[in-house]
Amino acid sequence: MQFERLSGEVKWEGRVVRAGVERFRHDDGEEVTREKVWHPGAVGILAVDSTSVWLTRQPREVVGETASLEIPAGKLDVPGEQPLQTAKRELAEEIGKRAASWEDILSFYTSPGISDERVWLYLATELADAPGVADPGENERIEVLPWALDRLDDAIAQCEDSKSLIALLWLARRPPPKCETSTKGPFLNGA
Repeated sequence: MQFERLSGEVKWEGRVVRAGVERFRHDDGEEVTREKVWHPGAVGILAVDSTSVWLTRQPREVVGETASLEIPAGKLDVPGEQPLQTAKRELAEEIGKRAASWEDILSFYTSPGISDERVWLYLATELADAPGVADPGENERIEVLPWALDRLDDAIAQCEDSKSLIALLWLARRPPPKCETSTKGPFLNGA
């Protein structure tokens, strides 16, 4: 099934997102109108060391949540910055860490029926402190939590944030590394 975009109109524009409508024509000739939220995209970082996955708790006023359990994350809000560079910046800003090793996990659309927001998830390992860098930003209230890997199921049970759930479930299902040090690896099955 093919379709073509006919037009789009922004009805409202904020600091981060725009909202409006787009019209499309399907290959059978039918035309449809869809409401749309344009979003710059975001990154999520699964920061893992030998004993912990690094999480945050922060208020999410939009959904009435006072202490949302999440992985470090941030918007692609710096012009020209690629997702991996955003992830590195956000890891330092949110939890004061840097990582020597980065791995792409996956990317996904958060709600493709209404928004073009895409989230890129990364695994960050070989963590070290990034002194003097942590700066959550304007109006952010972030509590940093090194969460024990042997309590990963508890984090999954408490988490309601989609990017964080996807990342934590991915971590829980990841097989231990295949090497002589796998019994000391940074993953639940090998911890």
